Amino acid sequence: MTAELRLPYETEVMLYPCPPFHFDGTVYKPSYFPGPDLVYETGHVWHSLRFEDQLFGVRMDNMGSIDAPAVRLVIFSEKPLDPGRVERISGEMAVRYDLFSDLRSFYDAALQDDLLAPAAERWRGMRPSSYSSLYEYLVIATVLQNATIRRSIQMMNNLFERFGTPLRFDGRVLAGFWSPEDIQAASEDELRQLKLGYRAKTLKRQAESFVRDGSSAEGKPILDEQYLRSLETPDLKRALLTIYGIGQASVWYLLFGQFRRYDAFDYISPWEQKIFSRLLFDQELVEAQVILKEVERRWGSGPFAGKKMLAAHILFEDLFWQWRNQQVPWLDELIRR
Repeated sequence: MTAELRLPYETEVMLYPCPPFHFDGTVYKPSYFPGPDLVYETGHVWHSLRFEDQLFGVRMDNMGSIDAPAVRLVIFSEKPLDPGRVERISGEMAVRYDLFSDLRSFYDAALQDDLLAPAAERWRGMRPSSYSSLYEYLVIATVLQNATIRRSIQMMNNLFERFGTPLRFDGRVLAGFWSPEDIQAASEDELRQLKLGYRAKTLKRQAESFVRDGSSAEGKPILDEQYLRSLETPDLKRALLTIYGIGQASVWYLLFGQFRRYDAFDYISPWEQKIFSRLLFDQELVEAQVILKEVERRWGSGPFAGKKMLAAHILFEDLFWQWRNQQVPWLDELIRR
């Protein structure tokens, strides 16, 4: 791990999301992988940010209500920030937290849906979000492959210990993510020593796709997240499928979780199959295709057209908030296997 980096300068920006907006349900997802780069408290979230090849700290505070939302964004930096950089970081946070999507009609319909209504009442205005970049998201997905949560946490901590940077800001120390160049420069054997197993090769191959090393005529990386966001969904899907380790069974995670394509629900993993079996049918295990057909039947048309995965997301996260705040024995057993 590199030496601790202090971020003493603070820059404050006010953001006004499109209502309805549920701050806590958007900035924190209990179902997501826990990392040393984020801390959440009710009404507040802190996390590290690697943006434009620099490390920053971020704090977001809830300053409004669901129907009159306001978010204070505080950016912590090593040096004072120029207005252009502040604007770009603010814009990036708005994208990662989906602040400006108009979901009023979706929630109006959700409150009338027999299955969605209880969750929609609790979390009206919740958005899909990912505080991570595409590259960081892929790293997390890789360490989660075929591993228990405990094993994944061990691998992630090993990576942060070797390649991360401790960031001191706002009275906290959070881990700052490494760059893809750091992984590209390491040997596969070095990565295997971090107990990554076969994932060492995956991380190397994925990092290469993000490095600005003359891989194109303009010296741009093969994968540029800003460019990918501009693509229509079929083109975006084709581009994501070129990433090493990403196939038809996993591309939909990226489409929804990272790129906010609300309709991307074409596959279900065995782990999620068990969860949606309970949520949709109150049974221990239902065939995956039956689950997908039921999601399509319920939310594939009418007022939910184009947003079936968003509907499923509300149910899924509502369950995990229940698990976070009180016992859900069957879910606890499933998570810790």
